[in-house]
Amino acid sequence: MDKSRRIEIYDTTLRDGTQGEGFSLSLQDKLLVAQKLDDLGVDYIEGGFPISNPKDVAFFQDVKKLKLKNARIAAFGMTRRRGVRADEDPGMRALLEAETPVVTLVGKSSEFQAKTVLGISPEENLQMIGDSVKHMRQAGRHVIWDAEHFFDAWRANPEYAIRTLLAAQEGGAAVLVLCDTNGGSMPELIAQATADVRKKTSAKIGIHTHNDASVAVANAVASIAAGADHAQGTINGVGERCGNMDLIPLIANLQLKYNLDCLRPGTLQHLTEVSRYVYEIANMNLVSGQPYVGSSAFAHKGGMHVHAVQKDVSTYEHVAPETVGNTRRILVSELSGVSNIATKAGKKFNIEDDKTTLRKVLERVQTLENEGYQFEAADCRGKHQDRR
Repeated sequence: MDKSRRIEIYDTTLRDGTQGEGFSLSLQDKLLVAQKLDDLGVDYIEGGFPISNPKDVAFFQDVKKLKLKNARIAAFGMTRRRGVRADEDPGMRALLEAETPVVTLVGKSSEFQAKTVLGISPEENLQMIGDSVKHMRQAGRHVIWDAEHFFDAWRANPEYAIRTLLAAQEGGAAVLVLCDTNGGSMPELIAQATADVRKKTSAKIGIHTHNDASVAVANAVASIAAGADHAQGTINGVGERCGNMDLIPLIANLQLKYNLDCLRPGTLQHLTEVSRYVYEIANMNLVSGQPYVGSSAFAHKGGMHVHAVQKDVSTYEHVAPETVGNTRRILVSELSGVSNIATKAGKKFNIEDDKTTLRKVLERVQTLENEGYQFEAADCRGKHQDRR
């Protein structure tokens, strides 16, 4: 990838994320998360759908009072209704009344979806896209176009799928976002479609993936490698069904694996903090095995692993935990070796080099775990006591 590129990060935790089962935010929660995201340095924060509920309407009023330094707030909505002029459509009016600098519009990129779901002709769908984007541009909004079901549409009828993007581009859209709405596309298709779009359009290309096939992050990376410069997702991958693309590993991968700029400088080390903040504010359990930021992401349990990590941490860690604000943990269990005991308690009890005592402790741990005890979460607390 071209390391001179900057990838825009568009966060939709407050809108698309709240469509996930068990993930709910109050108005105050949404404002707190918005501030946290701005501190992290994302480019866009999608606040909600202003015609859908009173909470989202209130959010767009109250977020103006926050002193955001980095992110621009986006209101989300659909194209005008069939048979209704854009300037007379209630949804269009609500988007403008939200008074956000950015408006994100979503519409059908699939000829099949236009006919089956909306009951309109393919040509009318193109007119609805162009009219809606143009109306927002004339009102001075920065317009992002979300092409719903794009990859399914491109596979079935690539010519028409591209025409929907061109309609949005001609209307004045600044970003054309390719959406894997059903979350079932594979990385090679994502890459092929993105490359095709890049050849046939001139606006910035974005990617919006879902995790139904467990490849949302891989799909986003594939699209970026093929030319996308804008990525949409949620913190911790919250969202409908199996979730949206998780921005946490995407951001870490882009910066640490590809050396691509995508956040405010110096904030990558706050990824773990932001991830856990969102879990806590939504009253959700943390996911211990979450890549980069989970409590188990840099936890070492097997004796062979701990012995190697003592020699060189790169033997079992692909990045340094502190780069994303996480910490290394050494666990003690029946699978431990002497190295686990020495690392966990050696310095505290001055037994680092006492192989006999270390072996006795390990044998005792193994005996107790065989009886049903567990020591993974054990910590060395209390005052130093003489060994007997």
